[in-house]
Amino acid sequence: MENETEQTTAAPAQPRSEQPKKKNIFQRYSEVSLIKRILVGLVIGVILALLIPQDAPEWALQIGAVISLLGNIFVGALRAVAPILVFFLVMSALMNAKTAGSMKTVVVLYIVSTLVAALVAVIGSYLFPIELTLAVADDIEQTSPSGIGEVLTSIIMNVVANPVDALANANFIGILAWAIVLGIALRGTTDNVKSVFAAISDAVGIAVRWVINLAPFGIMGLVYTSVSTSGLDIFVEYGQLILLLVGCMLAIALITNPLIVFICTRQNPFPLVFRCLKDSGLTAFFTRSSAANIPINMELCRKLGLNKDNYSVSIPLGATINMAGAAVTITVMTMAAAHTVGLTVDPLTAIILCVLAAVSACGASGVAGGSLLLIPLACSLFGMDTTVAMEVVAIGFIIGVVQDSCETALNSSSDVLFTATAEYRAMAKAGKSYRMGKDAFSLDELD
Repeated sequence: MENETEQTTAAPAQPRSEQPKKKNIFQRYSEVSLIKRILVGLVIGVILALLIPQDAPEWALQIGAVISLLGNIFVGALRAVAPILVFFLVMSALMNAKTAGSMKTVVVLYIVSTLVAALVAVIGSYLFPIELTLAVADDIEQTSPSGIGEVLTSIIMNVVANPVDALANANFIGILAWAIVLGIALRGTTDNVKSVFAAISDAVGIAVRWVINLAPFGIMGLVYTSVSTSGLDIFVEYGQLILLLVGCMLAIALITNPLIVFICTRQNPFPLVFRCLKDSGLTAFFTRSSAANIPINMELCRKLGLNKDNYSVSIPLGATINMAGAAVTITVMTMAAAHTVGLTVDPLTAIILCVLAAVSACGASGVAGGSLLLIPLACSLFGMDTTVAMEVVAIGFIIGVVQDSCETALNSSSDVLFTATAEYRAMAKAGKSYRMGKDAFSLDELD
């Protein structure tokens, strides 16, 4: 009887279907941070370049050719997916966009700050021009536009290009134009139609993430090619590019953004600026995701005593369209590409680049390195070969350890900065008092 009782009370064996499945090698690979994987690929690429110099035996050079092929495949995959990404991303965003409503001031501040960021990046690129070492730069001949008239003519002709031809030939100006036209035209369609295009946009985003998951192998191949041909001096070049990018972002965070806040509030902006950088920017630097930082920004807005009805809309909106850091990345990398292939950028063309970079930044993809994938759109302004643009994108992934973290910190912290600025401005007009960058006396007063 005791044996029977033990048998009846014993826990039944867990069905095979309910047992946890072992993760395959691809799942384990994807769970590792992309930055860590890229760093590993970068280190392996350097080591292989040092082990297989140009005068190595023929069998070793054949191995080196295979390693270089990985970089070419990665660049080719980026070239293939970028036009489709831009087309569906912009079209879906416009089709599902909501009206600004009471967020008018915040939206204006978002747009102005993004445009100013692109202008700062252009000025920085003029003051500290950087030329990159590209595998294809010497094989492609580029001529500078003769003037603003040629640039405008090229833009107009690209805008009216056949949409299928624009996609096939990576005519990003034409792709952007048709995406805007179709996105606006589809705003009046049913939710079912919108959901179809939203699903396509999501599917393209998944494909982009698959390509980006291959970045460590592509970076390994590209770094191997660069170091084997140019030596370790190539990292001095990357360091200069990082300094320019971070310098522009610091100028925006500590000079232009505070100036915008001062113009709106007529008060010392730095208590609010430093509060946003400390409570929002620091977290965003490590998460590298504006979307993941939304709860942090919401809590900071609550502590500042802002109106929940306002910041519950402006913070998610800012994570989508407030992209000063992305504008800096797109502009600096495009200017570096232009300097590399010997193009001269006149001031009027630079202004057009600022506008294009600001618009592109507002449509930056939510995936890691999303702003980098919009660099070809800006490069197309100069008629630059897409192969050059995609090699610049690949360099962006190499320096993305620093660039993407700083970019996200600037983007996310300024979401709260301008949300608070807009509300402080409204409070001042209504005769209400507030504490710049400090916790509100009573968080219930404005609920």
